[in-house]
Amino acid sequence: MKEGIHPDYKPTTIRCACGAVYETASTKENISVEICSKCHPFFTGKQKLVDTGGRVDRFKRRFNLDK
Repeated sequence: MKEGIHPDYKPTTIRCACGAVYETASTKENISVEICSKCHPFFTGKQKLVDTGGRVDRFKRRFNLDK
């Protein structure tokens, strides 16, 4: 590798909104994320619906899924 062209690679902490903390290395320090593998629906198997302005209810009514 060429000298002097690569950024500093240092230990860092990644914190999720759910409270999970991961130690890794990165060019940035103290990274905050909103979702991680401990709280993401794909990994947990739980589905979270975030209803913004009644969109989910409107969709269910439109296609008769509110049974």
